[in-house]
Formats: sequence, structure tokens, C-alpha cells
Amino acid sequence: MDVTPITVKQLNTYVKSLIESNELLSSVAVCGEISNYKDHYSSGHWYFTLKDSDAQIRCVMFRSYAARVPFPISDGMQVILRGRVSIYERDGQYQFYAEEIHPLGEGGLSVAFNKLKDKLQNEGLFSPETKRPLKRYPNKIAVLTANTGAAVHDILNITASRYPLCEILLCPVTVQGESAAASMIDMLERVYCRDDIDTIIIGRGGGSLEDLWAFNDENLARKIAVSPIPVISAVGHETDFTICDFVADVRASTPSHAAELAVPDGAALHTFLSVYNGKICSALNTKLQISIGKYEIAVSKSPLNRPAEYFDRIALNIDGITEKLSFIIKERLSGYQKRFSELTSRLDALSPLKTISRGFAAVSTDGKRVKGVSELNSGQDIEIKFSDGEADCKVSSIRRKP
Repeated sequence: MDVTPITVKQLNTYVKSLIESNELLSSVAVCGEISNYKDHYSSGHWYFTLKDSDAQIRCVMFRSYAARVPFPISDGMQVILRGRVSIYERDGQYQFYAEEIHPLGEGGLSVAFNKLKDKLQNEGLFSPETKRPLKRYPNKIAVLTANTGAAVHDILNITASRYPLCEILLCPVTVQGESAAASMIDMLERVYCRDDIDTIIIGRGGGSLEDLWAFNDENLARKIAVSPIPVISAVGHETDFTICDFVADVRASTPSHAAELAVPDGAALHTFLSVYNGKICSALNTKLQISIGKYEIAVSKSPLNRPAEYFDRIALNIDGITEKLSFIIKERLSGYQKRFSELTSRLDALSPLKTISRGFAAVSTDGKRVKGVSELNSGQDIEIKFSDGEADCKVSSIRRKP
């Protein structure tokens, strides 16, 4: 045997060098259907097979590349992979190392969009109960969009014309491409740290589904869902919907519409206040006229206009009251006199002195009235009171009635 043998590893390493030295295979795009998809959560790497009706190839997408994919991957998806071809030396397995992955055409993007939408909806991120109302009269609004283009100008012009009292904080972000979602997430985190923002507007002008794809990023949607500030999503035109539209508190059909939703109509507010002010002034004027009328009537009846007549009426009233009081006093005195005479007569008739004056006498001993002989003893001293004087006597004998 003239050929010098080599090890399996040496063979695989040589084949790998041949493949990787091929310029065509170092950067190639290939399309097909994903199958046997596995997400290794511990490492973050993706492993799957890309196949068509005639062949298949094993694929791997390392964590650093997989983290930039803005949509969920699943079996059956038609995709375009861009990457390089190489060989895994340990297994001698020829495989494709993917660096980018894109849904194949509008249909593929729609599938990815609907899968993410269903996922987040099932988690409750679109629930109406989580939506917060916008502040009616905001003081400051943060606008996250590109610092050039029609969107930012529309928002600035409309807010300035409708409600110039509101301040706009322009937060420039990338709104298209691989770095767009990360740019918007970073800016949202910075805005969340402020305490002077009343409303957030995030969006851009219209475009194709690919142009707007950053607003379908799952991480961006979750960041909006936890916002402590009400968020208005203003992406694209009226017919364009993104995941951000569903997760935000309010969806605006255009950036201009977002500005109209974010601030009140100053002209309409001025008209309302003018009308209300007119109604208040009219009501106050009516009450004032009524009060003036009542005052004039009261003044016309005031005694100060004719003091002599007023005091004459007072004098007449006093005379009338005096006459009534005199009559009442006389009537009551007459009644009291009559009653006094009756009581005096009754008292006089019951007086013991009246009885004594008729020839009777009153007997007492030791200052106590004697009502009968049963109260006396023989030899007892007594006093006898007559109408014309008194006599001290001694009881010589007592004769009681049988």
C-alpha cells in the first residue's frame, strides 16, 4: 500500500478546509422548508433541517444570529437562509451554518406574523382590560420615530397647530432593518425612566411588509406591553397592521392620526370655552338683573323715603298696643279684685275671732288649743280667750258627757 493513511479527524479537517475555501459556499442563500426544528434553550442555538421535495441539509443557527430573528420559527415554514456551508469535524456531517433567516415572500411573512399574533394574544397582551386611557391634556409627549421623513414632521406640525401648550420630546430611533427593534427597545427603556412624559407615540410612515417588520418584533411588543406610560402605535397607513398596533394602548392609522389622538383640538376647546363663558356671563347677568329689581322694590318701600309717615305709623301702632295692654291689665286687675273679695269673705267666715265675737271663748293650755275636756285634768292651769281679753283659770272638776 503506497498511500500513507491519515486519521478521520485529519480527513474531516481537510474536507472542511476545501469547502470553506470555496468562495461560492462561504456566502450562499438557499430556500426550502424547515423541519425538525429544535431550540436549545440552554445554549440558545437553533438546530433544524432545510428540505425541498428532492433533498435536505442539516442546519444550525448560533445564538448570536438567532437573537436577531424578529419572528418565531416553526416546522413547515418556507424560508430563505443566508450563510455558509461547512462540515462538523466530530461527526463528519456536512451542514449549513445560517446567519440570516427570512420568510419566503409575503406569504411567509404573513404566516410568521399570524403565529406571533396568536401567541401574544393567548398570553393576554392584547386584552382590552390592560389598555390605559390617554391623558386628556398632556404636557409632554415622547415621539419615537426616525428623525427624518414625513412622520416626524406630520406629528410636530399637527401637535403644534392643535395644542401648542404640549411639548414634544423627539427620540430618534431606527425604524427599518435588523437593528431597528433593538434601537426602539433601548429608547423605550430610557423614556420609561423619566417622570415628565404623559404619552408615547411610536411609529413610522408606510411601507412594505418587510419595511415594517421591525414593528412585529416579539421583544419590542413585550417592552411596549409593560410600559408605565400610555403608548400610541402609529405604523404605516390605514390598511397596515403590526404587532405593535395590537399591544399598544391606542392604535393610530397614521402618524398624523396619532398626533390628533394625543392632543386635544385647541380650536374646538377654545370654541367650547367661549360658548361656556358666554352662558356663564348670561346666567350671571340674569341673576344680577333680578337682584337689582328686588333691590329697587325694597328701596321703594323703605321708610327712609317717607320718614314722617313711617314714624306716624309706628306711633299709631304703639298707641294701639298701649290701649290693648291697658285694657288687658284692667280686666285682669278687676278679676283679681273680685277673687280677693271672695277669698276674704270666706276667710272671715271661718275666722275663730268671728266666732268669739259672738260670745264664745277659746281654751288653751301651754300654748296649745284645747278641743275637749278629754284633754284636761283636774287642777290643770288653762287660759281662756274672750273677744275683749283673756283670763287664767284652774280646772276644779271635770264633767264628761255620758
